[in-house]
Amino acid sequence: MKLKLDYQKHDLKFKFDAGTSRGVLREKCSWFLKVSAGKEAYGLGECGPLPGLSMEAMSDVEPELRKVSESIHQFNFADLDKQAVFDIAERLSPIASIRFGLETALFDLLNGGIRRIFDNSFSRGESSIPINGLVWMGDPAFMKKQIDEKVAAGFTCIKLKIGALDFEEELKLLSYIREYFSDKHLTLRVDANGAFHPQEALTKLMALSRFNLHSIEQPIPVKHWSEMKKLCQESPVDIALDEELIGINSLEDKIKLLESINPHYIILKPSLVGGIRSTMEWISLAEDRGIDWWMTSALESNLGLNAIAQLTAQYKIDKPHGLGTGQLYHNNIDSPLSISKGVIKYDQHKPWNYSQLSSLIHLEK
Repeated sequence: MKLKLDYQKHDLKFKFDAGTSRGVLREKCSWFLKVSAGKEAYGLGECGPLPGLSMEAMSDVEPELRKVSESIHQFNFADLDKQAVFDIAERLSPIASIRFGLETALFDLLNGGIRRIFDNSFSRGESSIPINGLVWMGDPAFMKKQIDEKVAAGFTCIKLKIGALDFEEELKLLSYIREYFSDKHLTLRVDANGAFHPQEALTKLMALSRFNLHSIEQPIPVKHWSEMKKLCQESPVDIALDEELIGINSLEDKIKLLESINPHYIILKPSLVGGIRSTMEWISLAEDRGIDWWMTSALESNLGLNAIAQLTAQYKIDKPHGLGTGQLYHNNIDSPLSISKGVIKYDQHKPWNYSQLSSLIHLEK
């Protein structure tokens, strides 16, 4: 049977004003993809680009999905296997978020249409993944409230977004945390989203180092490779590349970036770095060079988050990952994913609720 693609746009509504160094987020647009082949089973995926971060413009997504929908019928379900999933997604679209959504939906269809992207201990509900608790930017009182809530909820690793408040205020917040929780009891990560000027970055990193931070994500803007390399050599705080990976697509360019900068960590968001195959390639290249990594969702709904968590579980889990964004929205898709005491787990006894996708699910197959 020939493959068929349907899709539906969905605006996810934040429960609060989510502050970043680039502004406040109140909603996030995704497209849900359904791949079928004339059978009862269907695969679901999520295409969730981020304005200002994704290489693609939001206005390009729907026309591109239309083209994919018109072209996917050239492929047959009978020919579907792991390699075919990657090849089909690559042939149908150059857009990172669409590739991720297609790969997810195709793997789901290949595995029986039960939202199982990979068959591993996580997707079978036998293991969990430690995650960091995310603290969004806001006024100091709001950030303190989030910190207290995360600690009370059992998180042992917290990630704070910095770079939008006065730097001295941010130092006070970190001091507040360390006053009550040493680095033996609470791991702290910070994410600057490229907010520091290259000339001031090392001074700020020196000031941050007294709080025994695990790492800082993207301290300076992208495409300052020589400055970033120097920071990685001199910083008292380990540096993780995040936005720097976006738009680096070829194997040669990935190698060039890793070997030019030699960061301590890379952070992988499949929707932004080219999908599942591209993410796996980044991991392989990084590990070959002694560079560590962790996975982070890019504000997907629970549908995309499920795929990213299952992909993460394909590897050895030895640190918290950034997989807690499923709790952000009023109108998320209810799923078997649950978060408790700083870990995310897939509960096979809890059903998916597709009420948010009713028009897509009930389309004629």
